[in-house]
Order: sequence, then C-alpha cells, then structure tokens
Amino acid sequence: SAPVVDDNNILLGRITIDDVVDIIREQAEHQAMSAAGLDEDEDMFSPARRAFRRRLIWLGINLCTAFIASSVVSRFEGTIEKLVALAALMPIVAGMGGNAGTQVLALMVRGLALGQIGSSNVMTLLKKELTVALINGLVLGVGLGLIVLAWFQQPMLSLVIGTALTLNMLTAAFGGVLVPVTLKRLGFDPALAGGVILTTLTDVMGFLSFLGLATLILLP
Repeated sequence: SAPVVDDNNILLGRITIDDVVDIIREQAEHQAMSAAGLDEDEDMFSPARRAFRRRLIWLGINLCTAFIASSVVSRFEGTIEKLVALAALMPIVAGMGGNAGTQVLALMVRGLALGQIGSSNVMTLLKKELTVALINGLVLGVGLGLIVLAWFQQPMLSLVIGTALTLNMLTAAFGGVLVPVTLKRLGFDPALAGGVILTTLTDVMGFLSFLGLATLILLP
C-alpha cells in the first residue's frame, strides 16, 4: 500500500493495490465500452428495452454519417460505371484508413485518460504519427499497387490506389490525433464520439481520393 498525506505531510490514509487495480479495470472497461458506443453500465443481462434505447442513439448517428460517405461515392457514379474495378477496390482504401485511424485513436484516448497528452506535446505527437503514417502508407501502397497490377494488369490503376491509400493513411493519423484532442477540449468523451467522427473522416477521404484520382488519371 501507499500512504496518502496532505501538504503538511500529515497522514490521511492509504491506497492499497486493490484500489489501483479497481481503477485500472474501470478505465479499461470505460474505454472498451465507449469505443463501441455503449454505456459502461450496460452488460449482457441488461433489459432489452434499456439496451435498445442506449444503443439506438449511436447506431442512428452512425447511419447518418454513413450517408455522408455514400454521397461522396454517388458523385462518381459515372467513373464507377466505366471502371468497374473501382467498386471492388474502394473498400480496401477506406478500410485501411479506418484501421490505421483506430490504432492512433486508441493510443490518444489512453494518453488523454492518463494525463500524458496536453497542448505542449500535441504537435510533436502529430508530426510523429504523420511520419509513421507516411512510411506505412508508402510501404503498403507499393504492396497493394503490385497486387492490383497483377490482378487487373493496369499500371495507372495501381498508381491511383497506392497514392489514395497513402493519402488516407495520412488523413487517419491527422484525425486520430486531433479529433480526440478537440473533443476533449469541447467537453465530450473522445472514447465515445471519436470513433464515429474518425470513421466518417477516413471513409470520405478514402472514397474521395481514390475515385477523384481515378477520374483525373484513368478517364480520357
């Protein structure tokens, strides 16, 4: 156990290892439940009516944000009709951006909860995450480009998807750092709302960069 004292070094009490473990468990449970858009008080045995109300809110928000990404895709219907391969490859760019963003978001939420992140080091973290995203984007972009080249035999399509993937990875890093920090400053729980916003951001950027580049480069 650890003693608890005031400014005059007068003993006020103690903190046991059990207290520390309980706090760690509570924080871990809060982060895990919030990431899924669930209330931390909910469990598998919650009444159906209460579970319905709590889950419907965030599912509804997810549905609304999905229309934003869909509206981006709809603007490129002509491009997709002429290049059917784009429809098969779009989810890869958006999905990889979402996965990369989730990694950064998890680290940021944890850092904010532990008090490790403040205004003094946000820009340093942003530069670091953008560097990591650029390296990962280039490596994965080249690999994905080679796979697409072997699959569709279209060098320019390989260039388009590799570039779009890199751009979306950079977007994921940018949003993964700034979205939770901004939400925290505005008084919102970044663990609860960050995932919804970041997923929308990477979906929109993924579709926009991939289909936009395809329209500019591949269409006559």
